[in-house]
Amino acid sequence: MQRPDRNKSPRSWTGATAAMALSLASAASAQAITVRDDTQHAVVLHHPAHRIVSLAPHATELLFAAGAGAYVVGVSDYSDYPPEAKQIASMGSSSALDIERIVALKPDLVVAWSSGNSASQIARLRAIGIPVFESEPRQLEAIASSLLRLSQLAGTEDSGAAAAAAFKARLAQLDATYRRRPPVRVFYQIWKKPLMTLNDSHMVSSVIALCGGENVFGKLPQLAPTVSTEAVLQADPEVIFAADGGSSPSAGWRRFPKLTAVAANNLFTLTPNWMSRPGPRILDGATELCQKLDLARSRRR
Repeated sequence: MQRPDRNKSPRSWTGATAAMALSLASAASAQAITVRDDTQHAVVLHHPAHRIVSLAPHATELLFAAGAGAYVVGVSDYSDYPPEAKQIASMGSSSALDIERIVALKPDLVVAWSSGNSASQIARLRAIGIPVFESEPRQLEAIASSLLRLSQLAGTEDSGAAAAAAFKARLAQLDATYRRRPPVRVFYQIWKKPLMTLNDSHMVSSVIALCGGENVFGKLPQLAPTVSTEAVLQADPEVIFAADGGSSPSAGWRRFPKLTAVAANNLFTLTPNWMSRPGPRILDGATELCQKLDLARSRRR
């Protein structure tokens, strides 16, 4: 058994103890921040991200809502909310990014869009060594979780927690108000030529269900399936929504007067961007959609 070195003074023991304590404190301060993104990739940072690039408009909105807006140094095209985002340099469109410009910004975090960005470009950013958080909320509850996780990565936990709590409280209120109302069959049109819609895996269907609606094409296997006019006529929805104000559904469907949605004048256009971006403002879109479904219910004979 090794005996203590009696030639060392108590002062030298104290110095060694202090050095060890300092070393432990440094290790604790350098503890990594680890969260899982929406694809279950582990995102590891050794310090809060203060140079962030957002590669989708909804990701930009999430970052600002989580209190990290001051740290966003690059965005994608159409990142126009909040207004401050329009002043940030664009790195290109979601599907055609300028990787060299992104790298030149020296980001310590990139927030990507799984289904909107190129998989090869996301892989290239990771290969360079840039941490990437892939954002793809599919359920409304995932937005609150996104706010919390992004705020952890940016070191803005208090802001993220407050935003998540406010989102969950508003969501609970909408759920209590509308979910148990009489069901309404809905066709949600996202494109006219070809005619396209969304299935139940998309967050829009979560909003429709929240409002007491039923997506008539929700069971189709594709996330954004193409459907025929004949299929819509056979499904005979009570309400038709045109997404994002792209085109009023009236012009295309009024030539079918026996269609229930046409006969009841339930052809609605929704406010641009509220429903297409899975961020906090989707509850504004949900409120609008719920009110339209209530209007449809009031028109029943």
